[in-house]
Amino acid sequence: MSPAPWRRRGGHAGDGSHSLRSLLLRRLWLPLLLLLLASAVASYALARHYAGQVYDRWLWDSAMSLAQLLYVHEGETAIAMTDATARMFRWDTVDQVQGQVVDGARTLFGDHPIPAPAQAGGDGPVYYDTDVDGQPVRAVQVAVPVPGAAQPVRVRVSETRIKRHRLEQRLLLSSLPLQALVLLLAAVALRWGTAAVAGNVNRATQRLAAFDVHPLRPLPLHGDSPRELQPALDAINTLIGRLAATQQQQQRFVANAAHQLRTPLAALQVRLDSALRETDPDARQAALGAVLDGLTRLHHLTHQILMLNRSETAGSGSVQLRPLDLAQLCRDTLERHADRAIAQGTDLGYDGPEQGLQLLGEAQLLREMVGNLIDNALRYGRRDGQVTLSLSPSPLTLYVDDDGPGIPADEHDRVLERFYRLDTQGDGCGLGLSIVSEIANLHGALFRLARSPAGGVRATVVFPPLDGR
Repeated sequence: MSPAPWRRRGGHAGDGSHSLRSLLLRRLWLPLLLLLLASAVASYALARHYAGQVYDRWLWDSAMSLAQLLYVHEGETAIAMTDATARMFRWDTVDQVQGQVVDGARTLFGDHPIPAPAQAGGDGPVYYDTDVDGQPVRAVQVAVPVPGAAQPVRVRVSETRIKRHRLEQRLLLSSLPLQALVLLLAAVALRWGTAAVAGNVNRATQRLAAFDVHPLRPLPLHGDSPRELQPALDAINTLIGRLAATQQQQQRFVANAAHQLRTPLAALQVRLDSALRETDPDARQAALGAVLDGLTRLHHLTHQILMLNRSETAGSGSVQLRPLDLAQLCRDTLERHADRAIAQGTDLGYDGPEQGLQLLGEAQLLREMVGNLIDNALRYGRRDGQVTLSLSPSPLTLYVDDDGPGIPADEHDRVLERFYRLDTQGDGCGLGLSIVSEIANLHGALFRLARSPAGGVRATVVFPPLDGR
C-alpha cells in the first residue's frame, strides 16, 4: 500500500501561506509594478518631449513669419507691420503670444519686451524658458540676416504654456488606462505562469508521495519534471542511496547480532538442561561451570554490542570531547587487565611517559578502545608471550604489539568488519576491532593494522594534534 499523501506541517498544501507560488508572486509583483510605473513615466516624458518639439516648431514658424516682414529703407532695417497684421500675429484662443524684433538697440516691433536668452547661440534658433509680464512663457530667438542691413536682426516670439500644460495632462491621463490594462494583463499572465509552475511542482510532489519506499531505491527521474527540480531529485536520490546503504548495514548488523546471541543462548539452554538432569555432584559442578563460561561470553558479547551502538550514537554529535591525559588513561586500563595477563602467563608491558600526553576525547570510549586492543592482543596472542602498549608524543600515537600468529595482510581490512573472525573456534565475537575503528573515527584518529616487530600484530592509532593543526 502506498504511503499517505505528504502534507506540509502547519497548514494545507493549498493555503499558500508558505508556498513557492505565493513567494514567486510576492517577489515579482513589486519589480513588475515598478517597471510599469517607470514605463509610464518614460512614455509620458517621451510624449511631452515630442509635443514640446511641435510647439517649439510653431514658435519658430511664427518668428520666421515676422522675419518675412523685414526690409531695408535708406540704410536702416524696418518692418512692414500693420495693426491688422499685428492682431493676426497675436491671435490665439488659449495662450498669449508676443513678438519682438530688435535691431541692435532699436526695437522695431513689440509692446512687451521679451528677455534675451542667457546664451545667444549660433545661427540657429534658441529655445528657452523665461517670464513676460510676470507669466512663465516659452520663447525662441532667431538671428535673421536682412539683405542690405549691417547686422542680423534678432526676432523673438514667446507664448504662455497653457496649451502645453493641457496637452501634458491629456497625455498623462490617457496613458494611465493603458498602463492599468498592461498591469492587468501582466497580472493575469503572471498568475497563469505561476499556476503552471506550481502544477509541475505538484505533479512531481505527487509522484514522490506515491513512491513506495519499501525497499529503498532511487526515484525514477521523469523527463517531464522541471529542470529546476532535477538537482533536488538528484540530492534526494543521493540521500536515498545513503539511507539504503545504512539500512542494509543495520539489517546485517541485527541479523549477525541475533545469530551471535542465539548461539550462546542455545548452548546455555543445553548446558542448564544437562545440569538439571545430572545426579553426580562433580558432573553437575562441571556443567554449571560451563554455564558460567557461557554467561561470561554472553556478557562480553552484549557489552560489545552496546558499546558499538554507543560509539555510533556518539558519532552523531551527542558526545562532547574534553581534554584528558592519554598516558594516565592507558596506564589505568593496563592495570585492569594485569590479573588476566598474569593468569595466562603473558608479559603485559607499557612503554611511554607516565602522564602529560593531552588530547581531546571522551574518556569512557577511549578506555573501551584501549581495552579492546589489549583484550584482542591477549586473546589472540601467544600464551606465555608478550603484549606491549606504547605511546609516542609527536604525533600522538598509540601502539599495541603482540607476538602471536598475526593477521595476513590481505585480511587487515576484513577483520574490521562486524562479527568477522579469523578464528571461528575462539571465544571472540568479532566486534572488538570494529569498535576500535568507530571510536578512532569519532576522535578524528587514524587506525590501522600492520605486522608487529615482535612477529604478531601491531595496532596503531594516530591522534590529531590538540590544536587541530
